[in-house]
Amino acid sequence: MNVSPLRDLLVGCFVLAGLLSLAYLSVTLGGLSYRGPGGLQIHATFDEVGGLKPRAPVVIGGVKVGQIKSIQLDGDLRPRAVLDVDPAVGIPVDSSASILTSGVLGDQYIGIELGAEEDVLKGGDEIQYTQSAVILERLIGKVVQNLGADSE
Repeated sequence: MNVSPLRDLLVGCFVLAGLLSLAYLSVTLGGLSYRGPGGLQIHATFDEVGGLKPRAPVVIGGVKVGQIKSIQLDGDLRPRAVLDVDPAVGIPVDSSASILTSGVLGDQYIGIELGAEEDVLKGGDEIQYTQSAVILERLIGKVVQNLGADSE
C-alpha cells in the first residue's frame, strides 16, 4: 500500500479548514465578540424589557454599534440594561433608546435614535429617554377586550 504524503497533507489541511470553519460559525452564531477593553458602557432603564437578552445588538439606523452586556434590576426594581457600544460612535446626551423587535416574532434589540446635542455620552452615563418593549400578548388582550366591549 503506497500512500502519497502529499495526499495526506491535503486531506489534513481540508479537515483543519473544516474545523476552523465550524469554530468560527459557533463563535459568530453564539454572539461572542472581542473588542478589547475600549468599549463604552452606558446605561438605559426601562419599564418593561420583554424578551430582551444579554448580547442582543444595539443598533443606530440599522447598523450594529454594540451589544447588551447585562440586564439587572435597579434600586427602583426597574430593568436596567448595560450597553457596550463602540466608543468611536458619539452618542449625543439627548438620544433615546427603544426596545424593538426584528420581524413579527423575532428577537428583540435596542435601537438608538440620535439626538441633536453636541455633548456626547461618556462611560457610565445614562440614556434619559427610553421606550419599553411592546408585549404582544398584552396588545392582543387589549384588542380582544375592546372588541368584547363593543359587541355589548
